[in-house]
Amino acid sequence: MYVDALSFLEDERDAWAPFEALLDLSDEALERPTDPGGSAHGWSGRDLMAHLSSWQAICLAAARELAVGQASEAIDRAAEEWKASGDLMNARLVSSWHDLALDEVRQRFRDTPGELRGYLTVVPETRWIKHPAHLEFFLGSTIDHYPEHLPELAAILAAAR
Repeated sequence: MYVDALSFLEDERDAWAPFEALLDLSDEALERPTDPGGSAHGWSGRDLMAHLSSWQAICLAAARELAVGQASEAIDRAAEEWKASGDLMNARLVSSWHDLALDEVRQRFRDTPGELRGYLTVVPETRWIKHPAHLEFFLGSTIDHYPEHLPELAAILAAAR
């Protein structure tokens, strides 16, 4: 477990770094779906960006709430929806990005991680690093979540070459 916020933030930044390669892909490469039977489950780069950024946005909403209070409705809502619908929640999050212009997709993907890290620096550690349930949520949505999607990233980058 983490004993301080800085350690978490450094590990999160390192875990996120490989995904930044998506920002260098052309519009065509970002829109190209991968093999549905392959490791990326048919996702495009846009889909992966949407999925990861959506979870970061939920974390950002939680961090904003925890910066000023002891509890987070964003965490509670996300937990309830995940429990009720599981991967349907992921599908909804990804589909909510389908109508966005790629410039907007890139902007959100570029900005959200830094905003999240910035907000987490002002959240008292007792409300997230030293709060087991909140820490579990942040880990599950970031550091522990990112490696699950390295196969998708590899397939998307390979398809772009």
